[in-house]
Amino acid sequence: MTIQREDARAGRRRSHLVDLVRNISYEVMPFKNTERDVLHSVPVEVPLAVTVTEAKGIDATLDLTERLMRHGYSVSPHLPARQFVDQQHVADVVVRLQEARVRSVFVVGGDAPKPAGSFQDAYSLLRTMEELGHPFDAVGIGGYPEGHAAIARDALDLALKQKAPLATRILTQICFDATTTADWASGIAAAGIDLPVYVGMPGPVNRQKLMRISAGIGLGQSARFLQKQQSLLWRFLLPGGYNPTRLAKQLGAAVPRSAGNVRGLHIFTFNELRQTELWRQRLLSAVSARSSETFGRDERP
Repeated sequence: MTIQREDARAGRRRSHLVDLVRNISYEVMPFKNTERDVLHSVPVEVPLAVTVTEAKGIDATLDLTERLMRHGYSVSPHLPARQFVDQQHVADVVVRLQEARVRSVFVVGGDAPKPAGSFQDAYSLLRTMEELGHPFDAVGIGGYPEGHAAIARDALDLALKQKAPLATRILTQICFDATTTADWASGIAAAGIDLPVYVGMPGPVNRQKLMRISAGIGLGQSARFLQKQQSLLWRFLLPGGYNPTRLAKQLGAAVPRSAGNVRGLHIFTFNELRQTELWRQRLLSAVSARSSETFGRDERP
């Protein structure tokens, strides 16, 4: 009887992990070879998000989004509030994305130290988009399971409550503790925020690639990137310090601690697309096979 209960629990953990792995999206950066690397390595059924860098600006993100859409991908461009000049700028971008048949966006405050116009944060941009009657079916907003180095927890909680009615999903920042992420997801649900959560986590990127990326996104933004990713950096500096498969399995096991609102994974690829896709395929194959074995064993009399 004990063995049967343990098998059942193991089967449920694998089932949760299968659900997460089957709902994966990739985040890419708008660099010179990104389009080529996506076409070479990423199946069109994998949803993509395109970040904005301060050095290149929002147009580079929109350009890449349009090109990837023409190749048949589902693409969610980042829309950083602090890079928009005024309401007309927002309206122009919304029309441009509508013409490109973009159905999903990810609205963020942005890291620019000084706003280009009147938009200080994601909430102000979301309100303007709502007033304009934007056409997007999916609107993502950010979540912070471990808080934010420069923003107090109370302010983060208030911002999330304000943004949630104008959004359809939450994509979290990186957190290496699966239990913390699941407890945070449960907490926001208890607070009345009824949105699905997609957990942000790094893919199989090495520290040399991470440092090259940080050096290539502009001096000011690079410093802020490194500041935000301190925990990520030290984990990559330690031998065997980060394993995406281990974190994914821990998240699958932690899902029951949430309110059922953790629905998938959002992979920060850092443009390591070939390795990320190979990892996804191996993980999906492994968890699917193990789930089939478990279900077959559970069905036996």
